[in-house]
Amino acid sequence: MTPDPFAPIVADAFTPTGAVRPSPGSPVRPVEGFQVRVFRDKKSNLRLPMLTAAVSADRLFDAFLGLVEVLGDVVHVVLESSHASKGNRHRDFRRNHIDAPVLLSHLCEYEDLLLKDGCTGVAVLSARRPVEVQFDEHKLLYVYAPAMNPFRRVLKGLGVQRREDLPLVSEAEHLHYSTDEYHDRFRELCLRVGVGDADRVFLC
Repeated sequence: MTPDPFAPIVADAFTPTGAVRPSPGSPVRPVEGFQVRVFRDKKSNLRLPMLTAAVSADRLFDAFLGLVEVLGDVVHVVLESSHASKGNRHRDFRRNHIDAPVLLSHLCEYEDLLLKDGCTGVAVLSARRPVEVQFDEHKLLYVYAPAMNPFRRVLKGLGVQRREDLPLVSEAEHLHYSTDEYHDRFRELCLRVGVGDADRVFLC
């Protein structure tokens, strides 16, 4: 019998969500933890601290919500979809200036989609500061911010420890899991949040 690549696995007390799995034979074994590096954008000559976190499935959504709460009361949101796309392409659907509690309420209704669909991601940006929290389709968390202490405290409060060596599922060959139902749910979320017009959403 061929092993199911999306069957639950546990490695170093880290349980993935099932949205993404290393390909058979991949040398990467994901573990829980976070690290802080410097993000560099050569085009804009930008240098900014970047936090990367891999969090076990049972605490991943709580970690995302906690990081977003640091951003303040008003945020911008970008919903990301790679449904029906080829390669690494994805489409972005943005809404500016939404009350953070309202956004988080919508996202909580779609927690299952955000955790288990390997073609859905979301980025939340502060409306007042150059700070971004990204929950990408690999179910990894990224923070871009001048000051990282508030975000580190959120993760440490959930028991996520800093690691200098943090192997990520996205760094090697891997498989994304999705369904037509998740694709439909993504469209519902777009309409609920109010990103773009309905025609554009249903073309994705």
